[in-house]
Amino acid sequence: MQILLNNRYQVIRTLGSGGFGETFLAEDTQMPSSRRCVIKQLRPIQNNPQIYQLVQERFQREAAILEDLGGYTDQIPTLYAYFRLEEQFYLVQEWIEGDTLTAKLQKQGLFSESAVREILVDLLPVLEYVHSKRIIHRDIKPDNIMLRHRDGKSVLIDFGAVRESMGTVMNSQGNPTSSIVIGTPGYMPSEQAAGRPVYSSDLYSLALTAVYLLTGKQPQQLESDSQTGEIVWRQYANQVSPTLAGVIDRAIAYHPRERFSTPTEMLSALQLASKSFPSTVAYQHPVVATAPPQIPSQQTVAVSPGSTISKPPEPASGQKGIFLGSLIVGGLIGASIIVGFALNRPPQPVTQLTDSFKEPAPNRNEVRNIAEPAPNPIEPQEVTPPVNSPTATITEPAPNPIPPRRVTPPVNSPPPARVISQPPSSPPPAVIQPEINRPTPAEAVQNYYVNINQGEYESAWNQLAPSLQNNQRLHPDGYLSYIDWWGGKVESVNVEQVSLLEASTETATVNAKFKYLMKNGRQVPGSVRFSLLWDAENSRWVVSQLK
Repeated sequence: MQILLNNRYQVIRTLGSGGFGETFLAEDTQMPSSRRCVIKQLRPIQNNPQIYQLVQERFQREAAILEDLGGYTDQIPTLYAYFRLEEQFYLVQEWIEGDTLTAKLQKQGLFSESAVREILVDLLPVLEYVHSKRIIHRDIKPDNIMLRHRDGKSVLIDFGAVRESMGTVMNSQGNPTSSIVIGTPGYMPSEQAAGRPVYSSDLYSLALTAVYLLTGKQPQQLESDSQTGEIVWRQYANQVSPTLAGVIDRAIAYHPRERFSTPTEMLSALQLASKSFPSTVAYQHPVVATAPPQIPSQQTVAVSPGSTISKPPEPASGQKGIFLGSLIVGGLIGASIIVGFALNRPPQPVTQLTDSFKEPAPNRNEVRNIAEPAPNPIEPQEVTPPVNSPTATITEPAPNPIPPRRVTPPVNSPPPARVISQPPSSPPPAVIQPEINRPTPAEAVQNYYVNINQGEYESAWNQLAPSLQNNQRLHPDGYLSYIDWWGGKVESVNVEQVSLLEASTETATVNAKFKYLMKNGRQVPGSVRFSLLWDAENSRWVVSQLK
């Protein structure tokens, strides 16, 4: 007997079943094309009127999220409709014609490195958008990634949030909570198995999916290091380049803090590795050739590998004398200008002098001897230039503006008329102009607490650097932990003092003293030291560390 759901969807066959319900392939009888769709039947695990009402609210919220995600990219199935029928919930989604990665591997065997790279490059931008919506997929695995037949694109299916809503129960205190952990054993990291997933948990699952495609081994078939907890897999994939293996190893690190913090960061590492080294080719350390020091000369030409140097045409025999004479005269004029600049120009740092003449930098001891200030700040210091320098001695004026010591030019100095004189005084020191409307570090900290007191938790959260947002100790559940504390336990924060301890153009340290007014009526004093970084792209200070 054929089943017609909601008087519209004709069920063709059952695709799967589980503890939360069943999944069907169906046809939409109210569409001219009778387009095919996937219908997911979901049922709450606890028959309780109070739970049912809560599940219904969460189901509507999760359906709205799926609609938003599917509308953004065609690599997430489009949500067509959702409805309730006989105390069960139904999602109607786009039917993806293709194969799961599991089915594809069973058909063709192991994936090549280039194919795995393509899948990762396909999905990481999708995950970046999903995470930007504060959503963690939580069930990435080969069965939940499909390769679409029409274009070969990777499609991410079966988000775990709706199933979690169906697992809602009442705990012993009478509060609703989820009774299940969403994820697949082996593909989910330890923090997710403990019910505390973070954004990098999805990257862990995606990287283990890549390991399965490269080795054909499920995570449970792989050993782990008994001391570090890291998964040992490389011996099963000798054909994989060390660069891709390194990206995967970082993504499946045991501790979340050692993984990539965002999909974009992982994608950048993957693309950099792809440009640096070809796939499936073993990495070899490049041979570093030490280039000889460059000699300052008008005739020096930079040579690239395989290039040839074009020589200027040889002058005719009758013109050689004129040609040589011109060279000599030009050389004398050039020498006189160089000496004039050397004698009269404002003093320059010795390291800049070294760069100007393209001489190799002195060793560490020589730099120390040149760079240290003179024992007596009144007397000018005599600095010996490199061997091939045009002048024998350069006298730098002391910081005290007394008349500089007269310097006798070398014996073969050109006539004084040729010397280009410049004022002996040093140029004024550069003044760093403050950026217009740039907030002070103290103002940034005060604004952080203003956002919290006004309930602008997302704005305050965005003032934290990604490394702090992903701090497992402070935010085990990411943004959810953050709003659970500030929105659920703290009524307001009374900032008593904000003091700047140190600052530069890029970093700052600020100490804040305050008092928490908790929602239970208690007042708790506190003190936090903020480490701040200047985010030039967004013209703001972000909090990088709290102590």
